[in-house]
Amino acid sequence: MKKILELGGIAAAIVLIAFGVAAIVLGVNGKNTVGSSLKAEQITGTSDMTPKGIAAEAKAAGLKNISLPTCSVAGQSVDTGSRARCFAEYMRIHSLEATGGFVYAQMGEYEAKPGAPKAQLTPDGATNNTQYAVLDPKTHQPVANGARNVWVTETALTTALNTSYMADQLGNFGIVVGVALLLSGIGFLIVALGGIRTDSWLAGWFYRRRSVKDAAAANKPAAA
Repeated sequence: MKKILELGGIAAAIVLIAFGVAAIVLGVNGKNTVGSSLKAEQITGTSDMTPKGIAAEAKAAGLKNISLPTCSVAGQSVDTGSRARCFAEYMRIHSLEATGGFVYAQMGEYEAKPGAPKAQLTPDGATNNTQYAVLDPKTHQPVANGARNVWVTETALTTALNTSYMADQLGNFGIVVGVALLLSGIGFLIVALGGIRTDSWLAGWFYRRRSVKDAAAANKPAAA
């Protein structure tokens, strides 16, 4: 039983250390992947992507009751998760400017005909009823609401950017957990080794190995 406990303590410490190293490696690799993927997109923040600049734009567009970004990526390369998150926040404001402050749920699928009944209109003045939609003169199909399409495109892009931010944060989490496991493993190993009595089988095995090596070194002929 003593042998099992001694070996078990050392084995548990080694496992913790191994898991810690693995978590750190995975976390670093994850962050590097996020950075490489973002760099490949060659995204650079526009000059208005500062809190002061976007506030002026939002006021000019008549946007109200919205949360404005507090970060800044103006002129900066979007190559980290935090910058991707910041860029996504500015993209949302730009989209609201393009849609007149309306979000997806408030916009109709088609452009409405002039004089369409108010009951058939969505809050943005478009419609979901093809009967009151503007028809394309060539295809005779309802004309899509351009503002709504802008919002759909923006949502897809910001979702990708926010996913990059989440992946970057998960990488940070993996590194933190890895360091915690590594330190716990080292501490556990110190405690396990410190708790081994000098008369235990493991200590006896270690000292026997050490005495054999010392004897071999003493009997080794000196170099000429």
